[in-house]
Amino acid sequence: MNDIDRSLWRSTWRQGRATSEDGTRIAYEVVGQGDRILLLANGLGGRLYAWSPLIDAFWRNHRLITWDYRGLFDSDTPASPRRLAVSNHVEDAVAILRAEGCSRAVLCGWSMGVQVSIDVACTYPDLVAGLVLLNGTYGHTLASGFQPFFALPFVPKRLHYIIEWLRATPAAADTLAILIRNTMLATLSLFAITAGPRSFEMRPMLERYADDVLGPSFENYLRLFQELDAHSTYHLLPDVEAPALIVSGLFDFLTPARQSREMKRRMPDAEHIDLWRASHFVLLERPEIVVPAVAAFLETRAKW
Repeated sequence: MNDIDRSLWRSTWRQGRATSEDGTRIAYEVVGQGDRILLLANGLGGRLYAWSPLIDAFWRNHRLITWDYRGLFDSDTPASPRRLAVSNHVEDAVAILRAEGCSRAVLCGWSMGVQVSIDVACTYPDLVAGLVLLNGTYGHTLASGFQPFFALPFVPKRLHYIIEWLRATPAAADTLAILIRNTMLATLSLFAITAGPRSFEMRPMLERYADDVLGPSFENYLRLFQELDAHSTYHLLPDVEAPALIVSGLFDFLTPARQSREMKRRMPDAEHIDLWRASHFVLLERPEIVVPAVAAFLETRAKW
């Protein structure tokens, strides 16, 4: 898409605020036009920029809505950290749909957003016309995170200890920032394999993503990791009524593709695309495959 086309969808951009069930104020953004709604549930990090291929493709005929998770960016931090649980994010998503006067939407989840989207579909099935699930899992994130081939039972507890140490160490964000900057070249080398020439375009996004994660909301990010590990919809997958498109990447070490295959196996109306040349950022790495698949899903399978 050229700059003129992007300036057109940017002209439709607006901000909003919704009040969730517990009184927490949630900031959200809207782009596009049309009666059909795509509710974009972010990963743990990332904002509107992480969805640019979908926005470019669908803004003319859809309204695309995304939000800052409670505790992050422009949304309020609840008084109790326990209210950062996935169930609270579910209520935030519903509050946004109601604020926009939307009675039905396709939920597009990436990473953390997959858990949120599945839970919305289980808790409020009448609101969900379909699910697009990118690089995610059904729950217990730390039980599989950073374990691409098989899970080791002692890893989740060790990761909790590390997270708690980071939360208790004021200089942790600075140390982690140095580590991330020093490994950026290795990350870009992986994207050279998965995204090809497009990897050069991804660098500014990755740098902004790192800045977001390591910014003022860093402590809440760490708590959200723990809440994602405490959450699971595995037992609910057979009851999901909405049709689903699931996309995974072979080089996704955070949410391994084996979990996407398990979601496909247990969900009654799910299609799975497993990309061997992709990591945790399938939408940005392989839009030439993901965007047409989403377009076909919206036209032929979503229950508007």
